[in-house]
Amino acid sequence: MKAVCWNGANDVRVQSVPDPTILNPRDAIIKITSTAICGSDLHIYGGYIPTVQQGDIIGHEFMGEVVEVGKGVNNLKIGDRVVVPSTIGCGNCHYCQHDMWSLCDNSNPKGWIQEKLFGNITSAIYGYSHMLGGYAGAQAEYIRVPFADVGVVKVPPDLPDEMLLFISDAIPTGYMGAELCDIQPGDTVAVWGCGAVGQFAMISAYMMGAEKVIAIDRFPERLEMAKKFAKAEVINYEEVNAGEALKEMTGGRGPDACIDAVGLEAHGVGLEDFYDQTKQKLRLETDRPHVLREMMVACRKGGTLSIMGVYGGFVDKIPLGAAFNKGLTFRMGQMHGQKYMHLLLQKILDGKLDPSFVVTHQLPLEQAPHAYDIFQQKKDNCIKVVLKP
Repeated sequence: MKAVCWNGANDVRVQSVPDPTILNPRDAIIKITSTAICGSDLHIYGGYIPTVQQGDIIGHEFMGEVVEVGKGVNNLKIGDRVVVPSTIGCGNCHYCQHDMWSLCDNSNPKGWIQEKLFGNITSAIYGYSHMLGGYAGAQAEYIRVPFADVGVVKVPPDLPDEMLLFISDAIPTGYMGAELCDIQPGDTVAVWGCGAVGQFAMISAYMMGAEKVIAIDRFPERLEMAKKFAKAEVINYEEVNAGEALKEMTGGRGPDACIDAVGLEAHGVGLEDFYDQTKQKLRLETDRPHVLREMMVACRKGGTLSIMGVYGGFVDKIPLGAAFNKGLTFRMGQMHGQKYMHLLLQKILDGKLDPSFVVTHQLPLEQAPHAYDIFQQKKDNCIKVVLKP
């Protein structure tokens, strides 16, 4: 089959690789009909995620058709149309049983690598390094899905892929980001990053009762999308100081909750951005924490920081004194897709959510190198790319 393989920093290629096969009774093989490039895929593309090896198939946001099932999978049949969460859960361990699927004890066969860095093992993620399982990714023609009896959601045949694909990752990530804020009626929520996850976090915040949502980004097309579809007020941080603007927009109090939908490649302005860019290139810090710093200072006293952008290692110059003295609450993590997917599917079926607005580009799988380039460099007003095998 054809698959998108990582071959070094900023170098992905469409290569011929062996077809996946059933390895365990709870496996299924999915013929992929749509797969998206996620913002967190750019961290792999740029070479910032450790334990990615040359030739690894990448990608984790996908849907398709069941073409083969293992003997232990009784809830799926050949021909079913399905969406699969990006995080892999066994369904049996303490964490899966308590709907914390991305903390699964059993799905990551290479957790020993991760344990040295994190102190514990978390779930595996498709196509996201050997530290996170080493599973082949979804930017391919076919994929093996382990624990398919608990990790797959059947979807109706009459809706286009673009309406359903993002319950795999982007929508539940944004939804969980808003849920972690414990939003109360009348709250103001600020969201850093107006990519797909940020857009869905804004929409979710309103669903949960926020009175005002403020979007922070630097790309006019993303800010315009946030205004039009997420009904957010917007701040372009290259035109105004975001912290000062947030104070002015909240009567000097600051947002009640702040959501980081950016992660480890955050951009800043001026000397701070130069500092982070330089330290990251020299491998003196792994992640650029500009958004974290800004949220910790901007959030109101007693507020909540929800961190959904991916961080992989170590950061520098964190204003922990501000967070401590203001009594901030930090909540974060990889999304628990299996917890939210059925709920979000129902919102789509009920006409309460149409996520297809985030798709700006659809390209054949063979054009994946071009797709990564325009997505990373924000060319052609690119916000979300869907690849079609």
